[in-house]
Amino acid sequence: MFTDPEGRHGNPLGIVDASRVAPPDRQRVATALGYSETVFVDLPEPNTTTASARIFTPAAELRFAGHPTVGLAWWLADRGLPVDTLAVPAGDVATHTTGADTWVRARPDWAPEFTLHCQPDAAAVAAVAAASFDTGHHYVWAWAGEGAIRSRMFAPDLGVPEDEATGAAALRITEHLRRGLHITQGRGSRIVTRIVPEGWIEVGGQVRRDRPVTI
Repeated sequence: MFTDPEGRHGNPLGIVDASRVAPPDRQRVATALGYSETVFVDLPEPNTTTASARIFTPAAELRFAGHPTVGLAWWLADRGLPVDTLAVPAGDVATHTTGADTWVRARPDWAPEFTLHCQPDAAAVAAVAAASFDTGHHYVWAWAGEGAIRSRMFAPDLGVPEDEATGAAALRITEHLRRGLHITQGRGSRIVTRIVPEGWIEVGGQVRRDRPVTI
């Protein structure tokens, strides 16, 4: 998820058929998988335009997250079950594809609150230690050119010491800076954002299939 154009970097995502795991067991499964997020999807019938999903980190359920909704939209289309809406607890997430990028549209206030730490340059971002943060949700960033930033994200409260690529944080920083962005996060993951009318922000990126995992 959110790979660079060569398919490198990116943030692994767990996608699980919700019919295979009872609701009380979903947090346990997400914790066992250990990804920053795991999404449980009610697989849509063919020619259905909406799919319902719930999102879990290793420690908590989220109302919305950008990384799993982008990844799930791509995965459903790759399986021949494309949808234009993902229904998550926060609301209906519109999705579409443009070229190699899969996009979702959401409201910034659906995302968790992040403490934003502006740094003087990309080297300062790289120098930050994950151990500096033991609570909360933290987004460390610096300008890296016109409309481009370098960033890292730390969310120990969610069981994620450092997240490689974070769509929800991309929403929050886009709202804060009031402009669309090209974001390089973590080791080199790529996230693109743009502001659209009526308070919505779109988050997009590239996805590639990884191997299945059995637990």
